[in-house]
Amino acid sequence: MACFLVPGTEAILVTGAALLLGKYEQNKAKLSLGANSAANEDGKKTGFSRKLFWLAGLLWGGVILLAFEHLWHGEIQPFFPFLTAAAEGPEAVSEMLHEMATVGVSMAILVTAVWGVMVGVTSAIEKRPEKANAEASA
Repeated sequence: MACFLVPGTEAILVTGAALLLGKYEQNKAKLSLGANSAANEDGKKTGFSRKLFWLAGLLWGGVILLAFEHLWHGEIQPFFPFLTAAAEGPEAVSEMLHEMATVGVSMAILVTAVWGVMVGVTSAIEKRPEKANAEASA
């Protein structure tokens, strides 16, 4: 019924964190004059804010698809109360909250775990020596 609200809340928080971290990374790159900033400008390292945007994209995509599916099945409506379970009584609200606590949290954890694997693989690739990266791209 409302399982998409949990990953939606996570998507809002992650998007905000990614925006703030992106501004911080930009300011840090402007102030930094060392070799580290030059390596980041070459595109060899992916900033953590960009990785957070990957998570936000995964979450927003799932939320949009789930919201459309729930709208299609009449579980949400474009007027108040937006969730039909809220208008059906306490039993339906209890079922909705249970679904959010089980299915919604499970989906959010699974998407975040998949993103964690993506970040781990990306970090492993970025840590390979230059020669191995040049051979792999050739």
